[in-house]
Amino acid sequence: MGDSRETFGPKAFVTGFPVKHSRSPLIHGYWLKTLGLPGSYRAHEVAPEAFADFIASLKDGSSGFTGGNVTIPHKELAFRLADKPDELSHELGASNTLWLDDGLLHATNTDGRGFTANLDERHPGWDRQDTAVVFGAGGASRAIIQAVRDRGFKTIHVVNRTVERARELADRFGPKVQAHPIGALAEVMKGAGLFINTTSLGMDGEAAPQLDFTPLAAEAVVTDIVYVPLKTPILAQAQEQGFPIVDGLGMLLHQAVPGFEKWFGKRPAVDAALRALIIADMEAH
Repeated sequence: MGDSRETFGPKAFVTGFPVKHSRSPLIHGYWLKTLGLPGSYRAHEVAPEAFADFIASLKDGSSGFTGGNVTIPHKELAFRLADKPDELSHELGASNTLWLDDGLLHATNTDGRGFTANLDERHPGWDRQDTAVVFGAGGASRAIIQAVRDRGFKTIHVVNRTVERARELADRFGPKVQAHPIGALAEVMKGAGLFINTTSLGMDGEAAPQLDFTPLAAEAVVTDIVYVPLKTPILAQAQEQGFPIVDGLGMLLHQAVPGFEKWFGKRPAVDAALRALIIADMEAH
């Protein structure tokens, strides 16, 4: 028999294509249970050609949902179809969190906040540096660059195999962001206090290049947005070379907090039990 709390209360979703791999239902289900709140959160797969109709049903109330999360490949269209996207969404051109308020569909992007909250929790003081190196210029790097810039870093070096992609990000996020080809990596790492891998290198056991982190500042932090495996090859290399590391799992957990608060009315906590729950699920799959 299902939990009777799901019969009543707000209903939220995560949508993407595909979306069955998402751990968001596990995260939000944990919070609903531990906070004793009515409501439900489930995966709702929507194909790209059906996404505009899904958003229309969200706006007119026929979907039954209060709001939800949006993942690949719908983030850009979610931003464009929302009635009131916020400033973060406007600069990124993408939204990952939607909610209805006064009959209007609001949108934000919580990826950057998830990234900084994870570092705040796992390595306080990480933001006392001036220079960051962002490895990779794919879609995932946008919110990271925005968040690091907004936290006060004076220089953000974006290094990418295709330098044109890095230049697009520099144009989007302003003069603090500088674009470089992959060959400049060692040079721009000199004295930097934060190294962020935003590529998929090392994901799911794939090989990653050998990197020399020794040019970084002595107190520099190395982090990765990949969280499967929890300690990626890039993080393992950095740790072996004596640098503190922060894995990417906390970004997934913390980015979920603002949406839950919007839909269910209470701000949840990212605690050790939630982290253990997700790690156990990762190990089981």
